[in-house]
Amino acid sequence: MLPLKNMTISAVLLGLFAIVGTTMVSLTYENTAERIAANHRATLMKTLHELIPPEQHDNDLFSDTISVTDPALLGSNRPVNVYRARKAGRPVAAIIECIAPDGYNGNIYLLVAIKYNSQLAGVRIVNHKETPGLGDAVNLSHSNWILSFTGKSLQNPKAKQWAVKRDGGVFDQFTGATITPRAVVKAVYNSLIYFNQHRDKLFASKPVEKEPDHE
Repeated sequence: MLPLKNMTISAVLLGLFAIVGTTMVSLTYENTAERIAANHRATLMKTLHELIPPEQHDNDLFSDTISVTDPALLGSNRPVNVYRARKAGRPVAAIIECIAPDGYNGNIYLLVAIKYNSQLAGVRIVNHKETPGLGDAVNLSHSNWILSFTGKSLQNPKAKQWAVKRDGGVFDQFTGATITPRAVVKAVYNSLIYFNQHRDKLFASKPVEKEPDHE
């Protein structure tokens, strides 16, 4: 009888340990997930405000957001976000998430800010897997190349010049790396085309409802 009693006690203890362990893992995941989400939002807002400074708009960019889909021009079969800037209710700019699917090592994720007059306010790379020391020059932290888009539009330069210099365009390529800047130039140009085609609809659509932040 004693061995059976010991086995029962051991089983109960193991069950309790399993419950406690599962609960701790669950709580740790929830707390970590919340911190990760908060950090992601803070980083995103910092980048959005680099592109459209707070003094240029009076709305919450993170809340005034819609989702759109256009695989051909925005590089993804899935919906991407468009953050809208307004001042006194009037459209100021849209910041479009888009993807350059033809980077050297895969997708390059961008934020493309376009003023209401269809002129680029700026571009930022938010994620990529390009070769360190070569393709990663698209990052502002590595070079000022990405700033060359500011002020450009579909008319400036002309369509044929929306390319790297090796392809007859006006944008620099990197020494030993042409594929990466070529992909980014194409993605930015396509984003401008998308904006030009959908500008009024983008600003008229209702914002996406987001889950409330956890306290």
